[in-house]
Amino acid sequence: MASDDFSQELDPDIASLLDDSLAPSPSVPDFNALMSGEVAPDSEVSELTILKEEFDKVEKFEQPPQKYFYNPNYYKIALAGEGEAAELLHKNIAAYLKAADSQEKTTFRMRLITNYWDYLRSMARKVGPELKLPKRLTLRYGALIPTTTSPEQRDMLSRIIFKSTINDPIHYQDEWIFKVGMGDVNPLATDEVMLSQQSSAQKLKNQLEKAKGSHSTNVMFLQKLQSQRKQKEETIESRIKQVFEHRRHSIFTELETPYTEAQKNQLNQMQELMRDLSKLDREISVNYAKLNDSSKDLDILKRKIDDLGGGVAEIDKNALATEVDSLRQAHKLCVGKQGNHFPFLMKSYFYSSVQLVGTKENVITIMDEVEKVDPGLFRRTFRQQSNRIVPHTILVPCFGDKGICWEPFERYNRSTSRGRIVIPMFPKDLKIAVIYALAALRWEVAKEKSSHYWMEEGLTGHYYQWFSGNKMRGDVKARFQDDYFLWVTKESEAMQKLNREVREIFWRMIPFPQEIKNRLKTRGYVYSELSKKDINRAMSDGY
Repeated sequence: MASDDFSQELDPDIASLLDDSLAPSPSVPDFNALMSGEVAPDSEVSELTILKEEFDKVEKFEQPPQKYFYNPNYYKIALAGEGEAAELLHKNIAAYLKAADSQEKTTFRMRLITNYWDYLRSMARKVGPELKLPKRLTLRYGALIPTTTSPEQRDMLSRIIFKSTINDPIHYQDEWIFKVGMGDVNPLATDEVMLSQQSSAQKLKNQLEKAKGSHSTNVMFLQKLQSQRKQKEETIESRIKQVFEHRRHSIFTELETPYTEAQKNQLNQMQELMRDLSKLDREISVNYAKLNDSSKDLDILKRKIDDLGGGVAEIDKNALATEVDSLRQAHKLCVGKQGNHFPFLMKSYFYSSVQLVGTKENVITIMDEVEKVDPGLFRRTFRQQSNRIVPHTILVPCFGDKGICWEPFERYNRSTSRGRIVIPMFPKDLKIAVIYALAALRWEVAKEKSSHYWMEEGLTGHYYQWFSGNKMRGDVKARFQDDYFLWVTKESEAMQKLNREVREIFWRMIPFPQEIKNRLKTRGYVYSELSKKDINRAMSDGY
């Protein structure tokens, strides 16, 4: 990718961000002049997801390099149609680059950040399949000005699979915004407006969300019951085949032998299975009645909202602008107070390797590795059924070092809804960023489960009691995340890094799969003793 592809279009002061200046002219182009002329459309879109018992296997991590950044009008297209927000952004980028002293540069940098998010808010209102590619790439990767990155970095970005076939709830920022606008997913939760201040339409939408939660719960429970029924039917089918097998009598060869003892046992077991099937069938019938009621409630609310002109066919532009504000807050949380809040890509801030970037494929691979060590990570129990519920994972283009848990589940459906975690795409260490987000999810789900007693009961209660009992300072959740990282990366490999009491808490409440436990108990006295305690608890039914 030749760096001089943009030399005739790019603001020379923007170009001067690079070590090798791309344009000789010292003047800053007028915004109106920059925006004059025609630009060509370009777009792509992708889909996802439903409940599964494991992640999709990633077969491919890169695509052949694309010519996204060869277009000499890229920067112009990215800003076109965004009005005053784009004009102010362009001016403040130039002012920031011209600033002589550090204090002046800091002032313009803060303005630039605000302008950038105003620009994204304007662009988000237009999100859809028709959104031009430079705008999509800006929303997805923060790739606003191609030449603020190196040729190698542009080549790397073009190798990220743009239209992923992964069928898991993981979203790039532009995809998430579009799905929110279409009503396919609920927006990131913010402080609720007081009920008395809500419009009748908003109250109806809140009721609709609760109805969707109830409907989703009933569907999921029926899926579980039907899965159990299928397993029992397959077991019966297998045993029937064994019962139907008869040998010839050793003496009276024209006749068959009676049932063997093994076949008689199979018949007895099938009677138990038949009783289980009858019980399951009754549960399925009862839950179909509940599903029918919830479907009727859902249809009534949808019709009421349609009558008010609030159907889901059109993109909700106000919701999109609000969602950008929530995403900005998510960026801030990922970056932290002392981190690098620069809003778009700069060559000195990130690596030139696809393997080190928070792509869908890389993030899912890490999440799969963690789940294999912590198999209860995504499991939630409801109606005595354990469901694997992977959170919505939003990949945001920022230089944060740690992912966050935005919410463990949605406010109107705590039992079966997906939570939301946010992962920075350009961290120093992607594995750390992902694991810290999963640790935060672990903490928040356990905390919500224990409710008002989170400092006394469950995972958070045991950990908090240890934390406070040792007179430790700081954020207990942050300390938990540090320890969780050590648990899944070091302790799972028999490297003893945790406090003894913390290890015992995690061994019981964030247990490794039995295969890992069996391996660990041969790797040291500590793990051997923990395994013995498991046996003692199991024998006393106290585990």
